[in-house]
Amino acid sequence: MAQISTSTAPNGLPIHRIALPGTRATTILVAFDAGARTERPDENGMAHFLEHLVFKGGEIYDDYRKVNETAERMGGVLNAYTSHDLVAFHITVRAESAMSAMDLLTDFVGRPRVDSAELDRERGVVIQEIQRHKDQPASVAAELIERAGFGEHPLGRSVLGPEEHLLTFSREAMIAFRDRRWSGSRGGAFIVGNLDEVPEDGQVDELMARFPDIPEPAPAERVAPFAPETLVDESDTNQSHLRMLYRPEIDPTDPAERAALSIYATLLGGSMGSRLFDEIREQRGLAYSVFAVDHVASDHGALMMAAGLDSSKCIEAYARMREIVAELHSDGPTPEEVERARAYSAGRRVLSFESTNVVASFAARRAIVHREPIDPDAAIAELDAVRFEDVAEIARRIDPGSLAVACVGPHQADDFA
Repeated sequence: MAQISTSTAPNGLPIHRIALPGTRATTILVAFDAGARTERPDENGMAHFLEHLVFKGGEIYDDYRKVNETAERMGGVLNAYTSHDLVAFHITVRAESAMSAMDLLTDFVGRPRVDSAELDRERGVVIQEIQRHKDQPASVAAELIERAGFGEHPLGRSVLGPEEHLLTFSREAMIAFRDRRWSGSRGGAFIVGNLDEVPEDGQVDELMARFPDIPEPAPAERVAPFAPETLVDESDTNQSHLRMLYRPEIDPTDPAERAALSIYATLLGGSMGSRLFDEIREQRGLAYSVFAVDHVASDHGALMMAAGLDSSKCIEAYARMREIVAELHSDGPTPEEVERARAYSAGRRVLSFESTNVVASFAARRAIVHREPIDPDAAIAELDAVRFEDVAEIARRIDPGSLAVACVGPHQADDFA
């Protein structure tokens, strides 16, 4: 069982300690409610660009070489990510190096130099990342479905942002965004794993105090009512990449409903025993890749189906995938497939929680996005507690005729009418 305690640094940053028995690793993760959905229209791409820039150095580790080489000398794995909801920085090390790793992370993330020369160099690197993204049809389809499902809302914009924005971002604008969004009251520090070397004598508070004391920012723009579109990137290719997005009617603040949606997504297309994999791939041979995933933010839930397939089979697969959702809506799942999906979902969560990094990321999302307790054992129990009736109710709430569609391939929007 995880042992969890929470305190608050003087700058308002919550510090969550999650001790996990039986591991030699420690992960330190710091995250803020400063993802892409908090950007203003002309800032799109800034949250991700700022994530890159802080790795260029802080006050003690004042250039990227010192940051990288210090992490390597600890045997540590150092990384970061930006989503629509969060920006997060994390390092995983052997337990003996936990405080040294915390010193490193809080220095360059809490006190970044944001050097103008490094900004210009990194600008070119991120633009190359955007160009690589455009060369990958699956990535283009993922971006298209967000626009088809959320329109001009920040959730409909790319996390990477457009190239033209990257060319305009100044050092002053980056710092202003950070000073507006990286508030301790809308963030958190998560120390997860073996905590034997993490003292209780105030050293942790002292290191976390390197983050500035910033007033709580305004909340992100709430999600708009669902107005789905069909968007097609007409590419003359033999392969198509299809995406379909539904907005289930669930309460995003209810962990039980989120767990039921997760199990629904699993039986629909989250495993090799799922309906999509069994019928679309195995029985009909329509796709080499087909799956379904769920995502629940603070104010809405989403269910996405995806397929990568021969372009000649795309429309047939699309029609049958819609029919499968409609069948679940009208007839419901079977008790056997709900039981199997529940066992698979809970088992997958148990196995993933063997990683201190996964537990830290889970805790950050629970604490910052959902403002809920961060107990990983409780999260496993939520899946175990889902009943057949709960999943059947989720299936009934998904309107099979209300969906956004995106596709990259030799098609037109009318093909998906």
